Amino acid sequence: MTQTRTTRLERGRGALGPALELVHTGRAPTRAVLTAELGVTRATAGAVAAELEALGLITVDARPAAAGSQGRPSHRLSVAPGGPVVLAAQIHADGFRAALVGLGGRMVATAPGCMTVPADPSHIIDAVVEAGAGLLRETGRRCLGAGLAVPSAVAEPDGTALNPLHLSWPAGAPVRRLFAEALAKAGVPGPGEGPATGVTGNDVNLAALAEHRHGAGRGARHLLCVATGHRGVGGALVLDGRLHSGSSGLALEVGHLTVNPAGLPCHCGSRGCLDVETDPLAFLTAAGRTPGPEVSLLQQARDLLRTEYADPAVRAAAELIVDRLGLGLAGLVNILNPDRIILGGLHRALLDADPERLRAVVADRSLWGRSGSVPILPCTLDFNSLIGAAEAAWQPVLDDPLTVLG
Repeated sequence: MTQTRTTRLERGRGALGPALELVHTGRAPTRAVLTAELGVTRATAGAVAAELEALGLITVDARPAAAGSQGRPSHRLSVAPGGPVVLAAQIHADGFRAALVGLGGRMVATAPGCMTVPADPSHIIDAVVEAGAGLLRETGRRCLGAGLAVPSAVAEPDGTALNPLHLSWPAGAPVRRLFAEALAKAGVPGPGEGPATGVTGNDVNLAALAEHRHGAGRGARHLLCVATGHRGVGGALVLDGRLHSGSSGLALEVGHLTVNPAGLPCHCGSRGCLDVETDPLAFLTAAGRTPGPEVSLLQQARDLLRTEYADPAVRAAAELIVDRLGLGLAGLVNILNPDRIILGGLHRALLDADPERLRAVVADRSLWGRSGSVPILPCTLDFNSLIGAAEAAWQPVLDDPLTVLG
C-alpha cells in the first residue's frame, strides 16, 4: 500500500463501515454515488472502496458505468459474489431452516428441516446449526458470524426466549447460550480463532430489519411491520435504520393488542388479542374449515384464500379478519406515526386479496388516516426472518470491517 493511499485510508477509516452498508443495501451502486453519500473526496472514496475490495467484501468493476449528461463515468460497486457469508437459522412451529447468506441479503445455500419441535430447545437448535455447518462444508465459504430467529420475544441482555407461546419450550429458555454452544459443538468457525459468534432475535423483528434494508421497507424512516407466522401475530418497528427493541428487547408485542374485547382468550391472559383474532387458525376457524395436519396452518390459510376466495364463507371470514387487523393497525398508527406499514404471512395474503378494505379501515380509525394515509404494502422478501437473522450476524462487520476481519 502506497503512503498516499495509506494516508487517504486513515482519513477514511471511519467511513469503511458506512461505505460497506451503502453497497450492502444497494444505495451506492457506483463510486461516484459512494463519494456523494459519504461526503468525502473522490480519492478518499477510492481508497475506502479499494480497502473493502482487499478485504474480500466488495468488487470494484474496472469498467466504469456509463456517464450521464454531465460528469465522469464512475466505477461500479457490488458485493463480492464469492465473498464471505454468515450462517442464518430460523426455528418455527413446524421445524427449521438454515442458510448461508452473503452481503446484499443474497442467499447462497439453504437447507430446510421438518420436525416436531421438542420441549428441550437445545435439540432443534443443535439440528439447525448442524444443517448450517453442513452447508459450510459443502460450499467451502468463509463464515463471519451466525444469527438465529425464533418465534418468541427475546429478552436482553440475557438472550432468553421469554414467551415461546406456540412452542412447548419453557419460558425463559436460554436460546442465545444454547445457540453459542451448538455453534461450538458443530465447529462453525468465526473470522478469527474459535467458533462463530451467535446472535439471536425475534423472527418478526428480524423480518422487519431485512425488509427495511432489502425489501418493501427500503427508504422508510419509521417502518412498522406486522406479520403472522404459523401461529400468532408479531410486530416490529425500525427507526432510522435500527430496530426499536425497547429497554430489554420486548418492544412491539403487537399481537397482544385487544381488537375484540369479547373475543377468544389469549395465551397472555387477556381476550380478543390480534394474536388469536387474526392469525391463520382464526381465519380457518371463521371460514368453517377444520385445519389438517399435512401442512402448516399458514400454508392452509394462504391456500384457502387463493383457491376459494369466491366462496361466501371464505370471503366473509377474510373480511372479518381484515376488519380486526385494521383496528389494530389504526391504533398503532395513532401511537407510532410510522411512514410505512408492511405486512407479512397471512396478513400479506389478506392485503393482496382486498387491499382497499384494509386501507379504508385503517384510514377510518386512525387520527391522521384521512389527511395523509400511511402506505400499507406487502412484504416482498422470501424467508425474510432468515435474511434478518443474517443481517443481525452481519452487523458487527457493517459497523467495523477492519476490527472483525483483522
